[in-house]
Amino acid sequence: MTRAIKITQAKGNGNSNILSPFDAISLCKYGRLKEALRILHLTQRIINPSTYASLLHECTKKREISEGKLVHSHMNERGIIPDIFLWNTLLNMYAKCGRPAEARRVFHQMSKPNVFSWTVLIAANARHGLYEEALILFNQMKETGIQPNQFTFASVLPACANLGNLQQGIEIHEEISRNGFQSDLVVANALVNMYAKCKSLEDARNVFDKIPEPDVVSWTALIAGYAQNGYVEEALKLFREMPQRDLVSWNAMIAGFAQNGHNAEALKIYQQMQTEGINPDATTLLSLLAACANLAALEQGIEIHEEMIRGGLHCNINMVNALVDMYAKCGNLEKAQGMFDEMHQRDVVSWNVMIAGYAMHGFAREALKLFEQMQHSGVNPTHITLVSVLSACCHGGLVEDAWHYFYCMNEQYLVTPAIEHYGCMVDVLGRAGLLKEAQEFMNRMPIEPDTTMWASLLGACRIHSNVELAQKVAKHLFELDSNNAAHYVLLSNIYAAADRWDDVGKVRKMMKDRRVQKPPGYSWVEVNKHVHTFLAGDSLHPQMQRIYAKLDSLSRQMKAAGYVPDTRFALIDVEENQKEQVLFHHSEKLAIAFALINTPSGAVLRVIKNLRVCGDCHSAIKFISKIVEREIIVRDVNRYHHFKDGQCSCGDYW
Repeated sequence: MTRAIKITQAKGNGNSNILSPFDAISLCKYGRLKEALRILHLTQRIINPSTYASLLHECTKKREISEGKLVHSHMNERGIIPDIFLWNTLLNMYAKCGRPAEARRVFHQMSKPNVFSWTVLIAANARHGLYEEALILFNQMKETGIQPNQFTFASVLPACANLGNLQQGIEIHEEISRNGFQSDLVVANALVNMYAKCKSLEDARNVFDKIPEPDVVSWTALIAGYAQNGYVEEALKLFREMPQRDLVSWNAMIAGFAQNGHNAEALKIYQQMQTEGINPDATTLLSLLAACANLAALEQGIEIHEEMIRGGLHCNINMVNALVDMYAKCGNLEKAQGMFDEMHQRDVVSWNVMIAGYAMHGFAREALKLFEQMQHSGVNPTHITLVSVLSACCHGGLVEDAWHYFYCMNEQYLVTPAIEHYGCMVDVLGRAGLLKEAQEFMNRMPIEPDTTMWASLLGACRIHSNVELAQKVAKHLFELDSNNAAHYVLLSNIYAAADRWDDVGKVRKMMKDRRVQKPPGYSWVEVNKHVHTFLAGDSLHPQMQRIYAKLDSLSRQMKAAGYVPDTRFALIDVEENQKEQVLFHHSEKLAIAFALINTPSGAVLRVIKNLRVCGDCHSAIKFISKIVEREIIVRDVNRYHHFKDGQCSCGDYW
């Protein structure tokens, strides 16, 4: 009969006197932690440190923080003075069970912490996002005369990586070389990761190339670095060369692409991952939802949602928040609201994504109503919440409401206004035509206006045709950011709308002299789970002939219904009939025509544009929505427009 069975029988007979601390250790070996703890409290015998260490080790292994605290409490009750091994076991238990603050308290009770003690605490802080604290501890450790080992270096480097602290990372690398740990695989992998996250890819590659036999972690760290820094081709090349790929590698590729705007590529990588029989996890699906949201790829987003349900992940609050965000950004606010309403538990992120959803769609009153509900529910607003609230006021033209919420931030919501909030107020005033007030507000601000604020004011000058102010604002923008093509293009468009073609020429010459390239305007639409992209005047799509034929047909019907092309938005100095042709070949119109050809009657169309929708397209789409009896949702760089029955949800305030 085993020792564990004898112990159980003794307990059952109520004969606890025959039980000893060694019995607790035996039960620990069999994983029977709770029974071992009961013996700990029943026995009157002296318990030596090794028994406590065994119990704490089992608590650490099972991540049982409550039981670990009971063991710690029992040690204190019995007046146990731990040796260094027991101190470290206790410290490690708190660290591994996600209690860095309690680990720190234990550490400060130690008279002579050793290298293991320091390393455990450094790792705990780095693992829980306390990166500055981890670096401070690392420096304090060296000041006490204790030399870091390979585990210490591997623990502190992630802190440098996540802070982007390249200089300290380089200094630690030099220490590693002096101490002879550069050949340790775990340390080398941490170095590759640090350099990659600090955007020093050449150094990351140098370290990687010196690893005799890089493992999957080495490859993944380097690939993630290239992907997350926008080097798509290099990341793909390395990924294909990788001798062995695991789920973490696939996730690194998908996340790196999604985070850097290569959303379609992220979805393609996922398709390849499925082909190879790799099942996604929560990390995969969160990255994919972000990619779908950025592309407004609703059909593929629905597929990801179904995958979450099959994997049993659809009840996780982080997943549901991501789903609400995806549906809102894909233009399906009704579904987003439905999922939000069904949530049994909501955190601040849940409220933030729903309020932001209404704000970006221009439903200002609904956003503000939801904000009031959030406060009544006991959830305190954050910096992000207030940005969404002010953004809603901006899109709705609610100037007085914006002032109210802005002035309540400090005292009522306990949120100190940051540059984003000041920027929202400049946008609110500018869009409302209060250009003088916007300027005065910027002059009174306790912080310097950034490029975003000046760009908002320049955009307001375009809306309200204020050329004189636009010139002054553009001067500030060019001084702050002379390489941003959007500022030059916006000023050029303001001049073009005012028929000041000489000034348009001067701006274009300035761009040429400064080698500033104008990014192309393009639109895309998802049809049958594929994203189709169009440039203005496109001729490359295989259905181009049918698309232009559809546009010609729509043009005749629109003009018969009263549409008059607004050639002010052609922005080129040519004859009127040529301007009309240029206007009708704008990318959003091409995307709409393609979607009308390839989707069933009555289906909602969802089109995305990387720039602001021009005034003529806005007017034209209203006519199209009525003629074809379809709802057309267009997301541009600023907001969403819901076109239906000849009207737009923005009420022509945009």
